[in-house]
Amino acid sequence: MPGLSRADFRTTPPLIDIPRDYNAAHDLIGRNLAAGRADKVAYIDDRGSATYGQLAARADRFANALVGLGMRPEERVLVCLLDSIDFPTAFLGSIKAGIVPIAANTLLTPADYAYMLNDSRARALVVSGALLPSFLPILAGAKHLERVIVSGEGAAARPAHALDFDALLRNADDVFEAASTTRDDVCFWLYSSGSTGAPKGTMHVHSSLITTAYLHGGPVVGVREDDVLFSAAKLFFAYGLGNAFTYTLAFGATTILMAERPTPEAVFKRLKEHRPTIFYGVPTLFAMMLANAALPRRDEVAMRLCTSAGEALPEHVGKRFTEHFGVEILDGLGSTEMLHVYLSNRPGDVRYGTSGRPVPGYEIRIVDDDGAPVAPGDVGELQVNGPTAAQGYWNNREKSRATFQGPWTRSGDKYRVDPQDGRYVYSGRTDDMLKVGGIYVSPIEVESALVTHEAVLEAAVIGREDADRLVKPMAYVVLKPGRTPSDVLAGELREHVKLHLAQYKFPRWVEFLDELPKTATGKIQRFKLRARHPEGGRP
Repeated sequence: MPGLSRADFRTTPPLIDIPRDYNAAHDLIGRNLAAGRADKVAYIDDRGSATYGQLAARADRFANALVGLGMRPEERVLVCLLDSIDFPTAFLGSIKAGIVPIAANTLLTPADYAYMLNDSRARALVVSGALLPSFLPILAGAKHLERVIVSGEGAAARPAHALDFDALLRNADDVFEAASTTRDDVCFWLYSSGSTGAPKGTMHVHSSLITTAYLHGGPVVGVREDDVLFSAAKLFFAYGLGNAFTYTLAFGATTILMAERPTPEAVFKRLKEHRPTIFYGVPTLFAMMLANAALPRRDEVAMRLCTSAGEALPEHVGKRFTEHFGVEILDGLGSTEMLHVYLSNRPGDVRYGTSGRPVPGYEIRIVDDDGAPVAPGDVGELQVNGPTAAQGYWNNREKSRATFQGPWTRSGDKYRVDPQDGRYVYSGRTDDMLKVGGIYVSPIEVESALVTHEAVLEAAVIGREDADRLVKPMAYVVLKPGRTPSDVLAGELREHVKLHLAQYKFPRWVEFLDELPKTATGKIQRFKLRARHPEGGRP
């Protein structure tokens, strides 16, 4: 099975010439062994470390184990694992065998997992012991599931038929010949994060993983072999998969994996102990880090660069982070459908409050509701044309057709281009934009104004109908520790927005919450906020 060889693609993306006969796992593993990295540490997790040579053997053992269990090429295995060496082992091993791994969100409910198991028709489940209790109530109803493989400790009780991950590896051969796959075969799935409703099985092909490294990881982020990487975004998330899986293997770097949730305290611990050089975060986490009294000093960390995705990074958060640590955050836009970031700021050319410019290899356009290009500076829907677009949604023809339209993929995001410098400015989701008095109002713009108030930690804005059934902005606000909700403070926040934005944009209602509803990847679930007013949002 041919692999790929590139002398250097850190500055200018090369012509993407992936051979027709291609297996992504064979390439990502083999390139590191060929480069003499067998003894170099690839991953450090909460239990220890694994070299590239050990990772290669583990992946081959897992591939042999799956085949030994009767799994066949193109069949699916649901992978619901906390971030540890077992994740890349299972992911690479499955892909090398031509079996399709499905990375599952580790923070879902039993009902969510039941949906994924039955929707995907997965024949096997690989699950962390700590997550097994969420699956126990639904295993009997999983019509296609035949094997359950449990990784690590943590489960109070295991089904009698469950298999032990480590035991499978111990008893399998450590040499496996890669399955004869092609660059266009389905390689893995990611379920959409569900920020707008039911998740969809998004199918990606073998060529897409390394292509994200060719176009974004090298030329834009500048990942190097001597880098230590740490992604707070988990491996099941498209952004985290690129950060901690693809870019690690594509460039021969070392990556820190953390099983626990990315609280500021947990992140600070890794930043100080392991001193990663590139840190991948999300806007909510960056804001929480800055608000935490234990924020490390600049001299306690070794970061040379950070990136952000998932939602637009507020300008003031980016500026404060850079002032404190002396490093830039490359804010960008990506999606599950495009696998990774396709719009980004660049090192040395960051303008906070924007998503930067298109990543080389991707074409961007902004269109109106009729699909026609908008005038410079006007808001419209962003669409992207690029080589990493998903093959489609599993078993969902209608939504596939709505999202993947010829070479163009609809992002569902509203953007405008700054006519002065060509940077792209986020204006909200297509289903989140508000029309107040016939004028579009971006919830993001109102949220950005709210979070500049000293009492506000986070804010989310939705549309709510007034007594005349006219839509006006409503704000849900999370206060910083020590601040108390009150009608006086709500009024103060409304006036604060009026000082920063046009009068019609201020939130007519302010409601305080302990936390905002979010997906596991940090995206605010505005549909849940809208559901708080099922009668249509009127007071």
